[in-house]
Amino acid sequence: MRLSLTHSVPLQQPRRRFAAVQRITGILLMCFSTTMLPPILVDLWYGGGTASSFLESMGLSLSVGALVWWPVRRHRGDLKMRDGFLVVVLFWAVLSAFGAVPLLVTHVGWHSYTEALFEAVSGLTTTGATTIAAGLDDMPRAILYYRSQLHWLGGMGIIVLAVAVLPMLGVGGMQLYKAETPGPMKDNKLTPRIMHSARALWAVYVVLTFACAVIFYALGMTPFDAICHAMSTLATGGFSTHDASIGYYHSLGIEIAAMVFMLVGASNFALHYLAWDGRSLALYWRNTEFRAFLAIYAVIGSVVCTTLYLYGGYADLGSAIRNGLFTVVAYGTSTGFAIANPSGWPLFAPLLVVLITFFGSCGGGTGGGVKVIRLVLFLKQAGRETRHLIHPNAEVPIKIENKLVPDTVVYAIGGFFSIYIGATILLTCIMIGTGLDALTALSAVAGAINNTGPGLNSVVANAAGISTFGKWVLIVAMLVGRLEVFTLLVIFTPAFWRR
Repeated sequence: MRLSLTHSVPLQQPRRRFAAVQRITGILLMCFSTTMLPPILVDLWYGGGTASSFLESMGLSLSVGALVWWPVRRHRGDLKMRDGFLVVVLFWAVLSAFGAVPLLVTHVGWHSYTEALFEAVSGLTTTGATTIAAGLDDMPRAILYYRSQLHWLGGMGIIVLAVAVLPMLGVGGMQLYKAETPGPMKDNKLTPRIMHSARALWAVYVVLTFACAVIFYALGMTPFDAICHAMSTLATGGFSTHDASIGYYHSLGIEIAAMVFMLVGASNFALHYLAWDGRSLALYWRNTEFRAFLAIYAVIGSVVCTTLYLYGGYADLGSAIRNGLFTVVAYGTSTGFAIANPSGWPLFAPLLVVLITFFGSCGGGTGGGVKVIRLVLFLKQAGRETRHLIHPNAEVPIKIENKLVPDTVVYAIGGFFSIYIGATILLTCIMIGTGLDALTALSAVAGAINNTGPGLNSVVANAAGISTFGKWVLIVAMLVGRLEVFTLLVIFTPAFWRR
């Protein structure tokens, strides 16, 4: 007689694989609903009749967030790295979807959800492209403030803000920080605890924004314009309260201040914090990336300004320098403020303005593109490979400030460049298929994937003339650029979804 022994196993509730993701997404959406309060206060102060629209949008975001959070409110599982990537991607998508609602329901400039979503994505990714062809000067101030606020929240990365807040709610933050933070050196922390690092970055961000607003006000902006432009400047976003952007003020002082703070915003905020904490400006010059960052603007700025003066772009040298340098800084830092239209500039000047958007910002800054640190390491790797041709057996380590950079980081940067360039070429071909000429299509994609905003020709000021399909292509490009390609692409790989 055969006996079979069975072991009784206590029944367990099946583990919800993405419960942590669901819980965090719900919490973050509820937190985002509170960002509708400042525009409501602005509307009550200045008038405009949009307070009810923001109130409805806040209620919708809060309700949906609560519904997502409630079923898993008691879940306390650990957040894995894979979950962190999913939270970041979902949150940027969900945040943009709900951030578009107040723009749509106010009926002041966006006539379809596609246009409103484009504006919201452009705001949160700090791209600064807009579907508004004209009329910003007469738009309700609550809407103008809201657009700049989207920039400001997205500038440092709202996920990093969440890292500073969520630990108080019992949610770990390192996985979110790694998934969100751009650049190849993302594992470096300013302080022993990641929560303190995020708070330190935001403290620097707030102080610099306040300083920028005060200076803009002192130079002639109204308090409202100073606050909105300060948020857009430090976030390297580019949304303005006027159709003519910074050119509206015709002020050399404002333009110089804007250039300084655009460069500050595009620099590494960790470097700002360390310089402040150590009370030493010498840290900037000792930083390899920052020196390369300044050299890029010195070289390209000089070439563009000289070209404009020698080949008839402007009648006098002062105008050539003023317009050329401001435009190079605005495009390179991915801010996109405007005082001139570079589309008609002579020779290769317009193309240089587009190309600098790819590598004009530092890792750890609010700007877009491939980042200067990646360019530096890429060039060092190219030099190492060249030396290996001469001395095949030589050991040539790559160092940044006397610190050895692991080969895994260097090789990952090569893969990043390949995918980034490939995505740019593919999206450009798709945009050409929508009816744009090659240069306009390239500049539109570069403006989106590098989170710059303006391009050339018909997309230099706005994207109003882009087809609906084209706007969706640029929405994808903005998200790809803001999430630095891999963060978004990784969730589409089969291995990501395997247990």
